[in-house]
Amino acid sequence: MFTIISYDIVNDKRRTKVMKLLKGYGTRVQFSVFECYLSKEEFSKLGRQLRRLIDPTSDSIRCYRLDVTAVRRIQIVGIGQVTPDEAYYLVRDVR
Repeated sequence: MFTIISYDIVNDKRRTKVMKLLKGYGTRVQFSVFECYLSKEEFSKLGRQLRRLIDPTSDSIRCYRLDVTAVRRIQIVGIGQVTPDEAYYLVRDVR
């Protein structure tokens, strides 16, 4: 499912760790915002990883899960585009 993740991390070291983790899951579209296509399992795994990295008393991470209809209604003002859906390739044996 299309997921928008934004974060506000006060500590530079923790913020860098969160950013590097999120780079493995999606596309950075603004300094503190990522767009990702995540399965239910990936979303759960990412949530566990993020909880280990942050200080819940001072940091904030927001995850917005959007269905296809909501993704189509995203409007961007200025530069940029919505991260395209993951590409899938069919590989077949042509022997």
